[in-house]
Amino acid sequence: MLTLTEFRQARDLLSGILSDTSLVYSPHFSKQCGANVYLKPENMQVTGAYKVRGACFKISTLTEEEKSRGLVTASAGNHAQGVAFAAQRAGVPATIVMPTTTPLVKVNNTKDYGATVLMEGSCFDESAAVAARLSEEQGLTYIHPFNDLTVATGQGTIAYEIFKDLPDVDMILVPIGGGGLAAGVATLTKLLNPNVKVYGVEPEGAASMKAALEQGGPVTLPSVNTIADGVAVKTVGDKVFPYVQKNLDGIITISDDELVETFLDMMEKHKMVVENSGLLTVAALRHLDCRGKFVVPILSGGNMDVITMSSLIQHGLIHRGRVFTFSVMLPDQPGELLNIARIVAEQQGNIIKLEHNQFVSINRQAEVELRVTLEAFGNEHKNAIVKAMEDRGYPVRIVPATATFG
Repeated sequence: MLTLTEFRQARDLLSGILSDTSLVYSPHFSKQCGANVYLKPENMQVTGAYKVRGACFKISTLTEEEKSRGLVTASAGNHAQGVAFAAQRAGVPATIVMPTTTPLVKVNNTKDYGATVLMEGSCFDESAAVAARLSEEQGLTYIHPFNDLTVATGQGTIAYEIFKDLPDVDMILVPIGGGGLAAGVATLTKLLNPNVKVYGVEPEGAASMKAALEQGGPVTLPSVNTIADGVAVKTVGDKVFPYVQKNLDGIITISDDELVETFLDMMEKHKMVVENSGLLTVAALRHLDCRGKFVVPILSGGNMDVITMSSLIQHGLIHRGRVFTFSVMLPDQPGELLNIARIVAEQQGNIIKLEHNQFVSINRQAEVELRVTLEAFGNEHKNAIVKAMEDRGYPVRIVPATATFG
């Protein structure tokens, strides 16, 4: 069971292992939702995520016989690195099964901690089936990433640190994948102060805990589809579910578009890299009436590869109207390109790229296409530029976002 005795044991064990992830006050997000928002930056944790807590505590409780057989687990990355790190500290070999969609940075970091990595399955659930088979066939000790009460106990120690830094906390927001983090944090929070509200946050495309709470028990989603790969879980853990059901005050679901917006905010306002799973709780601030409250969103991890970061930044800029592409048909005569450039300059737009295509029309002598990619200050400025074009007799078409950075 998840009890204060076990939570204290985990806290004491982890005190010499963990990095300092003291709360960070956020003026930007506080102003945005009218609350006092303090971020819990587990993206700054050793291995880059909270998962090291549960992995280290779990391995510390294993018998010498269990350790001697070697360890195996499945993970989309953060638990993988946590187990690899903990196994290396304990001098135990570890095999990690990771989905083929796992970001490269998580794969390489896991290997750097000395683990053997197998890329199997398109999502966590498929990788977990492979890991379970290896455990049975080779006698390896299986370390489940979330459906294990000892692991959940380690994760829950985050609540101790939140109360230490902010005794007056009113609300804690926790990301949910399989439910281990939510079970640990919510249970310990209620043990320490039952008046503090704890909300779980899931992506709309992988809302397995929401479905489980609605049905009264774990159910398996037919599929998951979200950019928050760290919480892309079809079925929540049956062992941790009762603790979530009892101690969680509600579930919030977030769209992928909201995560893109939040990623840009986090980069610009706090200069922090937080992976999409960890951004769920910050995005959820807009869905809560938390005015005047002391709120702590847990940033669960920051392991993100540069390609994913680049894509998120690009889509975030497009979504906010700070970068866009328009197409305009022009008479093929001298001075037309200059006219377009002059209008953009008058509106204080900044041209990034021009494409002049004479072959879009059969009669290229009469009509050519000009595509212009430019920077703007936001959607209002973008609309002003488009209006200025049309007022001068140049009807424009906004090019889809997929072509803007093509």
